[in-house]
Amino acid sequence: MNNSFNDICDVCEVHKEKTACIKKCMLDETNAKKLAEVFKVLGDPTRIKILYVLSQTEMCVCDIADVLDMTQSAISHQLRLLRAMKLVKYRRDGKSAIYSLDDDHILQLFNQGMEHIQHS
Repeated sequence: MNNSFNDICDVCEVHKEKTACIKKCMLDETNAKKLAEVFKVLGDPTRIKILYVLSQTEMCVCDIADVLDMTQSAISHQLRLLRAMKLVKYRRDGKSAIYSLDDDHILQLFNQGMEHIQHS
């Protein structure tokens, strides 16, 4: 039996009703790129660790650096990327910037990712 991929596809018929429905509500290119950028930013272990820390409590850069045993400069760089993607935010407390997750959606995204890997 010498079935190639093309032979298999030749016997498949497009389900027009199903594909038409999806085409109507298909993700546009702009939103597809934005979502891909979010996942790209989340694709770094250091940034994931920062999100984990901030999922536990809000913290300043020096405390995050201490927890992760990294320099404040390195943490600040990662926080800038996370802020640009609206994954974290900060508030001023005197001279300090206190970081936290931007909103509950980020915590849900993080928790769902953790649940996924723990059950894989």
